[in-house]
Amino acid sequence: METGKPRRGMTPLHFVDDEWLALRTEDVLEPERPIVDAHHHIWEGHQHHTYLVPDLLEDLHCGHNIRGTVYVECSFMYRADGDPRFASIGEVEYANGVAAAFASGRYGDVRACAGIVGKVDLTLGAMAQPVLEAAMARAPDRFRGIRHMLAWDASPEVNLLRKPPVKDLMLDPSFRLGFAQLGKLGLSFDAWCYHPQLPQLIGLVDENPDTRVIVDHVGGKAGTGPYAARKDETFRDWKRSMQELARRPNVFCKLGGLNMRLNGFDFIDRDLPPTSSQLATAWRPLVETCIELFGPGRCMFESNFPPDKAGCSARVLWNTFKRLASGHSEDEKAALFAGTAIRAYRLPESLGTPAPAS
Repeated sequence: METGKPRRGMTPLHFVDDEWLALRTEDVLEPERPIVDAHHHIWEGHQHHTYLVPDLLEDLHCGHNIRGTVYVECSFMYRADGDPRFASIGEVEYANGVAAAFASGRYGDVRACAGIVGKVDLTLGAMAQPVLEAAMARAPDRFRGIRHMLAWDASPEVNLLRKPPVKDLMLDPSFRLGFAQLGKLGLSFDAWCYHPQLPQLIGLVDENPDTRVIVDHVGGKAGTGPYAARKDETFRDWKRSMQELARRPNVFCKLGGLNMRLNGFDFIDRDLPPTSSQLATAWRPLVETCIELFGPGRCMFESNFPPDKAGCSARVLWNTFKRLASGHSEDEKAALFAGTAIRAYRLPESLGTPAPAS
């Protein structure tokens, strides 16, 4: 029986309950469709849950035709020794090693971490350039850009990060000087911020029109804390900023990250996991708005696993996205599920085609 009652109280952030997820099974929709997962992490002991290569591999082989992935930084495997400014290069090295293991064919035709988004501290200003160059040198075939966390809100109910950045980081002159180094090197920037911060992001984009910016998690529309009681106003504010961002041709949008409690949905706290139909109904206003504004050619689906695995299995997640894309043409679906990520992160074109017959 479907109910909405909480299960054992509110679940911890990012906690993956495998027994709970197993209560929901579905057949795979469109199993042949090639997918490039535009955003996932690998980590150990991170806020109640470990998600390493065996866990990733299990989700990649969930029944959907996932051909490749983009690894996004999560402060994992930093170097313990040497110049601390270069500590984050350790994560790039680790992700590149994972990618090399998958490129060997040992795990089949899927190419995990085919693109790597690392972390470089942009508050280093002009000195961020040699760190960026070091990351490029350590993974020349896969390093595509960075993410420097921006997500800050005055409400502790909204902040998701263990160590939130300082307020108004995007206005900091040193950060802006560091950001300016990305375009010189042909690198992209993944922007993870909450929707009230989007006007600042617009200003940053306008200062750097030649730098590719990928907006994570549908622009971080908050639905908790002070925003929970102002849903219509919050949606209008979010949409207004996303409209402005969509007018900038160098900006792309990731569709996902919606299982996090930030968005105001309570699926992860129910006694039964959601179906893909339930998730598609709940997420449709956000996802359809983004596709309408940016177009399929600048939108890409992302798993955001393992954080979003707290709310549903990989099979249910990708079924949800397929339901959301059902009204689009075949070319548009090809872009949303693989083509846009391939173009945005300069990945091998072969990842957008079906796996070769074994």
